[in-house]
Amino acid sequence: MSTVMVAQLKLGDKIGEDVLTPLGGVLFRKGKVITARDLDILQAFLVTSVTVESSFSEMQAEEAAEGAVNMAAPSPLHQEYMAMVEVLRKVFNTYVTGQGLPVMDIRSQMDKLLQHIKSYNVLTFNPGTFQERDYLLHNSVASSLTSYLIAQWVGLPQKDWMQVALAGLMKDIGNVRIDRSILNKPSNLTEVELEEMKRHTVHGYQLLKNVAALNEGVKLAALQHHEKIDGSGYPLGIDASKIHTYAKIVSIADIFHAMTLNRAYRRAESPYLVLEQVQREAFGKLDPYYVRTFIERITQFHNGTVVRLSDDRIGEIVFSDINHPTRPWVSINGQIVNLITERQLHIKEVMR
Repeated sequence: MSTVMVAQLKLGDKIGEDVLTPLGGVLFRKGKVITARDLDILQAFLVTSVTVESSFSEMQAEEAAEGAVNMAAPSPLHQEYMAMVEVLRKVFNTYVTGQGLPVMDIRSQMDKLLQHIKSYNVLTFNPGTFQERDYLLHNSVASSLTSYLIAQWVGLPQKDWMQVALAGLMKDIGNVRIDRSILNKPSNLTEVELEEMKRHTVHGYQLLKNVAALNEGVKLAALQHHEKIDGSGYPLGIDASKIHTYAKIVSIADIFHAMTLNRAYRRAESPYLVLEQVQREAFGKLDPYYVRTFIERITQFHNGTVVRLSDDRIGEIVFSDINHPTRPWVSINGQIVNLITERQLHIKEVMR
C-alpha cells in the first residue's frame, strides 16, 4: 500500500484504508475502486491524499477493464425487475388478444422479485433507459415494489403484502382497452381524450373481477387508485370511507413513480421535490398517515450520506429534522447548508 495525492489518483485505483470526511464520517470504504465520480467527491470534500492498495498499471489495465464490465452487470434486483417487466408485457398482450390472465407466471416472477426487496431503495433505484411505449410497464413494476414496502410500513398483516404488490402491478391493466394514440400522445389530452383515459380504471376492474386468484383489494385498487379521500377523484368520486386500503397505498406509489420516471416529453423530477408535492397532496387528497409514513421511511438517512444538491454541489447529510424529512442539513466543505431555510435548493441525487 502507498499514500498518493488525490490529484495523482487514476481510475481503477483501489482504496487501501477507509477515507474519512472532515466530520469523521466514512466517505469511501477500504477496497473501493475509484471512478471518475469518486474523484469529484474527494475533491468536493477537500481530501488531499488517500491510501491505495494497488495503483493502476499497464499490466492491470486489462484486468480492471474486465472488472468494470462486471461492475456494470445488472444486479439481481435489476435482473428480476426487468424479468417482471417482460412478464407484464405478456400480460398486456394476452388481454389484447382476449386470453386469460397468466396468474401463475405473475406470482412466480413477483416472488423472485420480492426476494431482493432489501436491495430496493425507493429514492435511488434506476430502471435504466427505456422506450416511451414501455412507460406503463415500468411505472407498474416500480409501483408494485413501493406498494409492497408501504404495506409493511403502515402495519398491514403479512398476508396482504403480496396482494398489495400485485395491486400496484395491475393498477393500470385497463389501459389495454384505451386507444394507443391517446396513451402515447406527447401533448396535452383534449377533454374527450381525458375522459376516455379515465375509463382505464373501470376497464381494469372489469378485466380483473372474475380472476379468483386475486383478492378484492387488488381489483378495487385498479378501480379506485385515482380516487381522492375528499371525493374529488374518479371514476366514482367516493370519499375516504369507501376507498379500499390497497387503493390508498397504490395511489401514493403511482403518483411518486409517475413523476420520477423519465418520459419522452418530460424529464424526471427530483424525488425530493416530488415528495414535497405528495406531502401537499396529502391534505384532502391522499391518506395523510400513509403519506407521512411513506416520506419518513424513505428519507431515513444516516448521517454521512453523500448527496448532490440542485446547484450540483456535493455534500454530506449531518442532521435530519423529523418535521422536515426531505430537507436535512448538508455539510459542504465545512459549511452547513440548511435546506429548511434555503428553500431555493433541494437534494437532486443520493450519491451513496
